[in-house]
Amino acid sequence: MTPTLRTERLLLEPYVPEDEGDFVALFQDTRVSQWMGDGPASEAADRALFGRIFTKVYAQDLFDVWAVRRSGLLVGHAEIKPTDVGGHEIIYALAPTEWGVGLGTELAEAIVAYGFDTLGLTRVYATVAAPNEASLTLLGRIGFEHVRDIEEDDGSITRVLARGLTATGKSPLAR
Repeated sequence: MTPTLRTERLLLEPYVPEDEGDFVALFQDTRVSQWMGDGPASEAADRALFGRIFTKVYAQDLFDVWAVRRSGLLVGHAEIKPTDVGGHEIIYALAPTEWGVGLGTELAEAIVAYGFDTLGLTRVYATVAAPNEASLTLLGRIGFEHVRDIEEDDGSITRVLARGLTATGKSPLAR
C-alpha cells in the first residue's frame, strides 16, 4: 500500500477517486505531458490511465503512485516503480504554477529518499528526454549522474540517470 509522505511544503498521498479531474487537467497540460511517457495523450486516455491506478497499480500493489498536494490542492504526480531493465525509476511532474520555487527538488528528493530508506534500494534511476533541461539540471543537483542515452524510435534521445547510496550506506539525502 502506497504510504503518505510529507516534505516541508508537499504532501504525497495515494490518489482518491475525486482526484480524477485534477489528474486529467495536469496530464492534459502539454507543458507537463510533453515530458511524460510518450507525450500528450487524449483526455480519454488520461482518464483511463487514472482508472488503472486504482484497478491495477493499487489493486495489485504493483508500485507506489502518489497525488502530490500543496496547501490541499493537487499540484503534481509522483511514482517509483521497477523498470523493464532492472532497478527502480522515479517519475514526477508538477503543475507549471508550481515551477521555479524548488518544489521539484523537494519532490524528487522525497521519492529518492523513500526508495533508499523504505524500499531498501541501493540505486535509483530516472529517464529524462534530452531537451528537458530543467529536469536534467534538477536531478544533477541532487546527485544523479548520466549513465547512458537511449535513441528512441522517432530519433529523439532519452537520458538515463542514476543515483546510488553513499559509501556509508546511508541515503545521500538523509539530513
